[in-house]
Amino acid sequence: MADESTQSIEVDAPPERVMAVIADFASYPEWAKQVRETEVLVTGDEGRPKQVRLTLDAGPIKDVYTLEYDWAADGRAVSWHLVKGQMQKAQDGRYELTDTASGGTKVTYTLSVELVLPMIGLLRRKAEKMVMDTALKELKRRVEDLR
Repeated sequence: MADESTQSIEVDAPPERVMAVIADFASYPEWAKQVRETEVLVTGDEGRPKQVRLTLDAGPIKDVYTLEYDWAADGRAVSWHLVKGQMQKAQDGRYELTDTASGGTKVTYTLSVELVLPMIGLLRRKAEKMVMDTALKELKRRVEDLR
């Protein structure tokens, strides 16, 4: 598995509001620029999406893939792994939410992607950083706009 990258951002909203936006896959195309389409394929016992097919267009990375999600019981984390992809061999990710002193939420995003076609480590990390940076900024904007 490829090395993982981690980034964080602070969002001016409580963790439950941040997690509600993360779990609302149907709305991703409205605010996540790289996500063109989503489809929840399987819903888990707790009512949260278990498997989701996403159509991604992130510049150098275009793919239609299925992720399987594992939601933490406390509502403070969600992790996922790749079930099936065209351009990706593997993907593991995680959002972890922690309270901030100001009453907001620190969102920590960890991601590891391995593409079918080999990519020089430096370029892969640069692409991951771009995807993560954009995703975190868009998540922050969406959560704070819903106030």
